[in-house]
Amino acid sequence: MNDDVFGGLWKQLKGQVRQQWGKLTDDDLETLGGSKDEVIGRIQERYGWEREKAEMEVNDFFNRHSSPSA
Repeated sequence: MNDDVFGGLWKQLKGQVRQQWGKLTDDDLETLGGSKDEVIGRIQERYGWEREKAEMEVNDFFNRHSSPSA
């Protein structure tokens, strides 16, 4: 998923992102601005995950929510 698609989905799905990763604050959601690398990094930081796990979780979440049946 390229950064433009990710950024567009970010705007649509911020509330669901907050539900999925409750350790992200409202300030986190506002300052991240839909940058995929920053989202992955912040989730990695908040949850203490390795980068690969955070990246896999973010990709899975957005792939599920970007499909036509979502």
